[in-house]
Amino acid sequence: MENFFDEYIKVNIEQNVVWGEMDAFQHINNTVYFRYFENVRLEYFHKINLFEIMKNEGIGPVLASTQCRFKIPLTFPDKIHIGTKVFELGEDYYLMKYSIYSHQYEKIVAEGEGKIVSFSFAEKKKSKHPKQLYENILALEGNQIVKK
Repeated sequence: MENFFDEYIKVNIEQNVVWGEMDAFQHINNTVYFRYFENVRLEYFHKINLFEIMKNEGIGPVLASTQCRFKIPLTFPDKIHIGTKVFELGEDYYLMKYSIYSHQYEKIVAEGEGKIVSFSFAEKKKSKHPKQLYENILALEGNQIVKK
């Protein structure tokens, strides 16, 4: 698990796999992985104070695209850690990387990415990031990030 925590030391959450997340094929349904990604993405948003910035600026995140690479099927019971980080930051988007670590298998069982764009809700269009959001992402990620 050290490699997982080395990479996702700044933002990760722990949760239990729930029986109701399993499907007829006796593993966690593929759609659930995207909820796991959403859970950790919201934790990241809290860390960068995004909701306060959104309230003040009227500009917030919209998930433009997402993907998942399934390595090992999760099953109940299990405890997982989900980690995320921003690895590329543009003036109006950022790319997030996600990983799910299974305690049962003691390895990463799924990895994914998401592209988040800043969106002006008043103008109903993509927008540049508010300055404070951009700075908060850089402060959290340090020099581990690619700026575009």
